[in-house]
Amino acid sequence: MKIYLIVFLILGFGSISAQEVSGKVLDQQNQPIIYAQIINTANNNHTHTDIDGRFLIEQVSEGDSLHITHIGYESRIIVAAQTDEKLIINLNASPIDLEEIVISPDQRALNVITDIDTKINPVNSAQDVLRQVPGLFIGQHAGGGKAEQIFLRGFDIDHGTDITISFDGLPVNMVSHAHGQGYADLHFIIPETIDNIDFGKGPYHDDQGNFNTAGYVSFKSKSKLESSSLKLESGAFNTNRFVGMFNTIDTEKTQSYIATEYLISDGPFESPQNFNRINIFGKVTSKLTDQDKLTFTASHFSSDWDASGQIPNRAVNSGLITRFGAIDNTEGGSTSRSNFTIKYDKLINDNSYISNNFYYSKYDFELFSNFTFFLEDPINGDQIKQKEGRDIFGLNSEYLSSFSWLDMQGEMTIGLTIRNDQSKDNELSNTLNKTTTINTIQRGNVNETNLGFYAGLEINRGKFLINPVLRFDQFKNIYYDGLSLSKNTNAANASIVSPKLNLIYNYSHDLQMYAKLGKGFHSNDTRVVVAQNGKDILPAAYGYDLGLIWKPLPRLVTNIAYWSLYLEEEFVYVGDAGIVEPSGESLRNGVDLSMRYQAANWLFFNLDVNYTKARSLEAENGEDRIPLAPLFTTVGGIKMIHESGISGGLDLRHIGDRPANEDNSIVANGYTVVDLNVNYDFKHCGLGFQIQNLFNVEWNETQFATTSRLLSESIPTEEIHFTPGTPFFIKGIFEFRF
Repeated sequence: MKIYLIVFLILGFGSISAQEVSGKVLDQQNQPIIYAQIINTANNNHTHTDIDGRFLIEQVSEGDSLHITHIGYESRIIVAAQTDEKLIINLNASPIDLEEIVISPDQRALNVITDIDTKINPVNSAQDVLRQVPGLFIGQHAGGGKAEQIFLRGFDIDHGTDITISFDGLPVNMVSHAHGQGYADLHFIIPETIDNIDFGKGPYHDDQGNFNTAGYVSFKSKSKLESSSLKLESGAFNTNRFVGMFNTIDTEKTQSYIATEYLISDGPFESPQNFNRINIFGKVTSKLTDQDKLTFTASHFSSDWDASGQIPNRAVNSGLITRFGAIDNTEGGSTSRSNFTIKYDKLINDNSYISNNFYYSKYDFELFSNFTFFLEDPINGDQIKQKEGRDIFGLNSEYLSSFSWLDMQGEMTIGLTIRNDQSKDNELSNTLNKTTTINTIQRGNVNETNLGFYAGLEINRGKFLINPVLRFDQFKNIYYDGLSLSKNTNAANASIVSPKLNLIYNYSHDLQMYAKLGKGFHSNDTRVVVAQNGKDILPAAYGYDLGLIWKPLPRLVTNIAYWSLYLEEEFVYVGDAGIVEPSGESLRNGVDLSMRYQAANWLFFNLDVNYTKARSLEAENGEDRIPLAPLFTTVGGIKMIHESGISGGLDLRHIGDRPANEDNSIVANGYTVVDLNVNYDFKHCGLGFQIQNLFNVEWNETQFATTSRLLSESIPTEEIHFTPGTPFFIKGIFEFRF
């Protein structure tokens, strides 16, 4: 607490140092460049621009050189003519050059990896946006409309239990969802609107609360479009996608645009998916004064689909069905989401600003699944329906202030978050052919409120950065059981304190070493919480990372880290029972390696390698495997971006064999898939094609060890049930810009 008192005294009495340079970093359209790095080469003091492109750097003497850098822009060196001057610095956009990259001396320096990737990798689907995170794998297993299954750092995260995901400050994860705790459906995002991807692995970040154990991903949309455009994509399996991006206002003070998307596909399955999705997104950014900026976004998404579902190995091996056949082809679902956000940024002075983000989301979901076929009901089958309607209200408010004291500089951050979820008629029922309800297992209303508060410091002293953080979260869980004869409303409360500490040593602009320690948590489903009288509401996760970010060559950026993560309680969602099963304590240890290399001005290589050992701590030796926890994953690729307008890439992703049950007697087979894309841009048009699964390998996108019984069988069998991965798939792309 002493360090916090020191900083508050600093803020109260003002900065002792008067030698400072402030200003703005803008692009050629005079729009702010956020998080540009400014380094005084004379003494290595540094800072970065804020949400309005502003910066203030201390201890600058006349004649000092300020080095300004940002990925995708030409770097500049400005010589300070005198102290206390305000600068307006415009950076020219340029092709990415890894030689220009400076490893930023702050705790989120690892974002240089995704900054590089988003500049050179085409993002073609909502699924692709998650694949931009190094080491993250996804899998789809319900007709294309359901949230993807996520794998990261030795976790089968299911749909989001151990990763926090947000878009423009709007939470994507759904608490106490009808299909699983933390359910994160990203299909409402139009990938062409994404401007920036912020990510972090482990529970070390002040502004990340619930589900931030394995890590977090935060997407930010563009404030304006470079141009309006129309895009058409058409390919195999009756797949067509239409995207329209339209600039509506583009003045010095106000920018706005509208983006639309329509996607249809039957998929490679014998029973067509009949998948369709509609997206519309609008954003207005207006600078009310030099100190006030208001941003408004609105979006609507709706989707429905049929699904062939997961199929058992024995049905394929016996010839009963093909790999793309179905046991119950009446699965499927529908979902929609409407979002509204208002963001107000207030610049208080050269040292501080406050950002407030209000959001509301209206959400509906209905899903029909059949995991076990005729195990429980030999007559009607085991199909289930999961359904809910939801309203989400929330506020994120953050105050940031920079300070200088003696030879120390830094920033203080204070944040407040409030979120309320009201899920009505959260239902689990047995059904037949999606039309007949046989019986209702669960139905009720969930009201869950999360209040969070955090405070953190970034203290720069010489080459060291110290970032202590303290976070507090409180939850109130209320459940009304619509099937209970007593019609009682049950409630439970819990709170958790999460300290975190990031230590960074900036040896040079080409080498940063770090140690991160922290506590995070994931919450339990409200229905389970109240049934257990508040037990295991907020089990904690404790982790540490030891690593470095290094440029051993001018055009080679590497990251290597050793990490460990302990969980007080694993959560496993059992969908057909509507419960979350605790599975005890666990420990994961692993190594992450990422490399980005530019061999020529137009040629790039990328490689991510991840190894994890995941074990349950409460099981006997030999019975302690964590089902579906990935052991080894690799992602690599070659990218070409030539000044002639030709671009393209070859991408490989590999996941190794992994245990599907606790004793590893059932194995989920690994796979290696290669994708190809080629594009050509000329003037106002673009042409291209993409091939998924270039070598047409047979691979299983998702796999589970499941006990099931087919209609013709007298006894059940436990074995791998899977959703087949996409076979060779080609689509063409045409884009017109105006």
